[in-house]
Amino acid sequence: MTNSIQKTILNNGLTVISETIPTVRSISLGIWIKAGSRHETKNNNGIAHFLEHMVFKGTEHRSALKIARSMEEMGGSLNAYTSKELTVYYTHSLDSHLSKSVNILADLVCHPLFRQKDIDKEKRVVLEEISAVKDTPDEYIIDIFQEKLFPEQSLGYPILGTEETVTNFDRKQLIDFWSKLYCPRNMVLSAAGNLDHEKLIALIEKKFIFQNNCHAVKIIPPKPAHHVRLELKEAVNQSHICVGLDGLSYLDEDRYLLLALNSYLGGGMSSRLFQVIREKYGLAYTVYSFVDFFRDTGIFSFYMGTERTKHQQAIDLLFSEIEKLINKPIKATTAHRLREQLKGNYLLGLESTHRRMTRLAKNEIYYKRQIALDEIIKKKINPINPNSLLEIARKIFIIDHFNIIQLNPNA
Repeated sequence: MTNSIQKTILNNGLTVISETIPTVRSISLGIWIKAGSRHETKNNNGIAHFLEHMVFKGTEHRSALKIARSMEEMGGSLNAYTSKELTVYYTHSLDSHLSKSVNILADLVCHPLFRQKDIDKEKRVVLEEISAVKDTPDEYIIDIFQEKLFPEQSLGYPILGTEETVTNFDRKQLIDFWSKLYCPRNMVLSAAGNLDHEKLIALIEKKFIFQNNCHAVKIIPPKPAHHVRLELKEAVNQSHICVGLDGLSYLDEDRYLLLALNSYLGGGMSSRLFQVIREKYGLAYTVYSFVDFFRDTGIFSFYMGTERTKHQQAIDLLFSEIEKLINKPIKATTAHRLREQLKGNYLLGLESTHRRMTRLAKNEIYYKRQIALDEIIKKKINPINPNSLLEIARKIFIIDHFNIIQLNPNA
């Protein structure tokens, strides 16, 4: 029996997609809701993340403790996260516990209680989470960077919200957001592992019963800022620096070229920035680049933490590497290494049922189709060469567009 991917759209509009992998004994199952901080307003910023917390506080059928024990007592796991565009609840369990996994995910998204006493308690928890980010400068500065890159836009809002918005959340706001976005046509359920698709469908039809009707949430096209220069003073010991600009969307044909540039510049210990800024000059312990892809835009940025008197030297070295990249093609041997690195990261990751489940969902959400592995390798990764990398670097890395946010010691 070979691996197989099947898709079913239920009568209520819920899309279910699964990949059967008979060589494993586990199943990863996820319910993906198209609801994130990008779907919020200035007044309810953080509500998607807060809602993710709240469903674990109790449902019509389970207490918070029973939810916490539900998968752990069987050796499995249950977790969730919120991003700019999505909220995801997922399980990983033995194949014999598929029914239990379906039951718990359906209970979380369809039957949360949202009790006032739980809301009041969870506000304190999330406020502590916000404080923890502020005590972690490398995370805090990235939040500030994204806020300045997309000013006064929901894409720039912090996923956790702010102290003011979280403090002011009420039950009505929570139920309103849940009832508008937690509906079958706004969800994808994906699964990967040793499963039978028809059995999965039967379980889902029995348990995923919705009362909510979908409401369209208007997404405003982003307007990125360019050439922002901001220096903040805080009680930190290092200078924390975030440099970056808008990038490519999840749907862009050149996305894998940008992933290759990310690997080249700051994707690991062999990257240019690590070798130059850390290994050659000893200016930073932590230095890296990272990319984010959204439906209609993206982010390419760099982070460095350095000694307060060396921050300008570190920034100059960063831009020196960027200018080299846009002025001259990299070597063919380097392009080959980047291709192999991308292929290795991609294919090795797919040995995980969780990664396969994630891939199924994102392909469905963003492309409305499943993209074959051979298509990605042959059409997206193998054609990467020095000239194509030079072209995308010149397209994205416009020096005057880069934004620089610094968090410097106040003493």
